[in-house]
Amino acid sequence: DPRSKLEVQDFVREVRRTPEQIVALIQQTGYQVPVQQIAFALEGMTCAACATRIEKALNQLPGVEARVNFATEQALVRYQPGQTDLVQLIETVRKTGYSAREMAEQGREAERARKQALYQQEFKQFWIAAVLTLPLVAQMGGMLSGDHHDWIPRWWQLALATPVQFWIGKRFYIGAYHALRGGGANMDVLVSLGTTMAYLLSLAVTVLGLHAQHVYFEASSAVITLVLLGKLLEARAKGKTSAAIEALIKLQPRTARVERDGQTLDIPIEQLQAGDVCIVRAGESIPVDGEVIEGASSVNEAMLTGESMPRHKQPGSRAYAATQNLDGMLKLRTTGVGKETQLAHIVRLVEDAQGSKAPIQRLADVISGIFVPIVVGIALVTFVLWWWLGGDLSVALINAVAVLVIACPCALGLATPTAIMVGTGR
Repeated sequence: DPRSKLEVQDFVREVRRTPEQIVALIQQTGYQVPVQQIAFALEGMTCAACATRIEKALNQLPGVEARVNFATEQALVRYQPGQTDLVQLIETVRKTGYSAREMAEQGREAERARKQALYQQEFKQFWIAAVLTLPLVAQMGGMLSGDHHDWIPRWWQLALATPVQFWIGKRFYIGAYHALRGGGANMDVLVSLGTTMAYLLSLAVTVLGLHAQHVYFEASSAVITLVLLGKLLEARAKGKTSAAIEALIKLQPRTARVERDGQTLDIPIEQLQAGDVCIVRAGESIPVDGEVIEGASSVNEAMLTGESMPRHKQPGSRAYAATQNLDGMLKLRTTGVGKETQLAHIVRLVEDAQGSKAPIQRLADVISGIFVPIVVGIALVTFVLWWWLGGDLSVALINAVAVLVIACPCALGLATPTAIMVGTGR
């Protein structure tokens, strides 16, 4: 009530108060500061292990409950003001090796444009990698008939494999560096470690002229190219789901016709307020949630209810944003605008569902968090045993690389959140 509001304002009017002090002052008046919820857009995640590490770091902060979704690249954080603030949340994500920024409604368009530009860039890099890798992989066909001779001179193979390894594959090195700097390991560690060992062994054989030894340029290049292809398919699936949500949002008109001071004005829906009187003519989409105060018409509410038969509206009826007025003029008294419309609630429910975690995904996240260290350990054991028992360093190294390379495209960490997201979108 107004008296309570003034009482709280009197307590916090003093300058140079920290958020903790302000919260404490408000609590002294007998009131509570509600828990805040905020969404962050995350950058730098490459697998479910990254999401698990960020989520764990955030949840260790006092008064914080965080959910990080790898598929949507977002973090949904609930925090208690006074115990934690936005700067601390963003800094915590940065210390784990990633970046975060607050998601604003007006920034969604820019975020979509950024992701689209990044997808186009990665699409071009994939085709460059494919063109460079194809000759290397093609000569493997002779191995089926027992021909292990190089069809392409080894120096040419080196020239083809080097840009794939260090230009196209640069993203994996960067991702591995950020993960290791944050005290963890992710799929990028496996990709960069496995392909680099195969590349360096082949480089040494080529430079030293060890013609009796095999080279594995095609293995390192093919793994990088195929993992990049997998990420493109994953990004495409995410993009289709995001497009489904955007199609819902675009159903709502951007302007509304209102009566103010005896005049009829067309204004952006962002300027509408509860209580405004909106005029909706036949054939137009309803811009707000409201109550019919004048007129009668049939309204198509299929986008909201799935029912194809129009609903009759008359004074006292409820009408909803983005539904279509069919055959008469309606005057509505606005009750819900922007985030308060039924349409906005649907969009938020879909996004919350995508951001939530099904039990199978929680299990996948737990396994993904320990997957990389276990694989690296198995590769080291493989290397030691083959070298100790067989005495051939190159064979031991290649078998260790095989363990790392096979584990690179971890379907468990990538497919589970993506499948849930796509299913929710459909």
